[in-house]
Amino acid sequence: MRLGVNVPNFGPGTTPDVLRRWALTVEGLGFDLLMVSDHVVITPDVAEQYPPPFYEPFTTLSWLAGATTGITLGTTVLIVPYRHPLLVARMAANLHDLSGGRLVLGVGAGWARQEFEALGVAHERRGKLTDEYLAAMRDAWADERDYRARGGVPLWIGGGSPAALRRAVRFGQAWHPLRNTLPWLRETWSRLQDIAAEQERPAPALAPRILLRITPKPVTGAERRAGEGTIEQVVEDLEELRLLGAETVVLDPFHEDPAETLRPEAAWEMLAAVAARRPA
Repeated sequence: MRLGVNVPNFGPGTTPDVLRRWALTVEGLGFDLLMVSDHVVITPDVAEQYPPPFYEPFTTLSWLAGATTGITLGTTVLIVPYRHPLLVARMAANLHDLSGGRLVLGVGAGWARQEFEALGVAHERRGKLTDEYLAAMRDAWADERDYRARGGVPLWIGGGSPAALRRAVRFGQAWHPLRNTLPWLRETWSRLQDIAAEQERPAPALAPRILLRITPKPVTGAERRAGEGTIEQVVEDLEELRLLGAETVVLDPFHEDPAETLRPEAAWEMLAAVAARRPA
């Protein structure tokens, strides 16, 4: 099972130097994948959780591709309705090629109503637009014979709604749910497999993004999310996900306080603890 890291590309402590240090730290610890998130207009609803500066993902990953050597790079998740699908298809294909085949494109339908309004995109149509745009991207990639021969950009589909599960079966090489509990992941993963069987399609791989919050004492209760608790609990969660069939797990060390970006060393210590307990 591969392990990745969601790197904060936003917040008061985030600078080009800090992003580069993040990348070198994650790659140096032996993680397989580095991912960043996506917002285009930092409207008040976005800024409350992800304040500026917010580094655009394609630009950031292109730069980090040159600062790293072999780590896979990705988005968790790119908001599909924000950009023309042919532009996304071209940027993703180019970045994949220029980085030596290192891109994973995680995508989602989005949530920030004010940001949709600022971009002139209908928030209430975001699901339908996502499906339409993904189909257009797939067609654009299929038209390029040399691109198809190389296998293309792996496409991960985020979301846990019934529509998102159907989207993952239709378009995804992997299903990429974000920061959930283990019981929810088990139940919803089973539901996705049922949808795939009903549609007579192969089920996508499982590639969840989970919280990473290491605590001195165990975290208990039904609301405990995967990756939350003592290092022993985190390791047990990773093993459970492996047994569930996860091919990749992305660790998210951001705990929803933008001030954390001023102290990335705390996140790096947690990642180092997981790396030290990772099976050989």
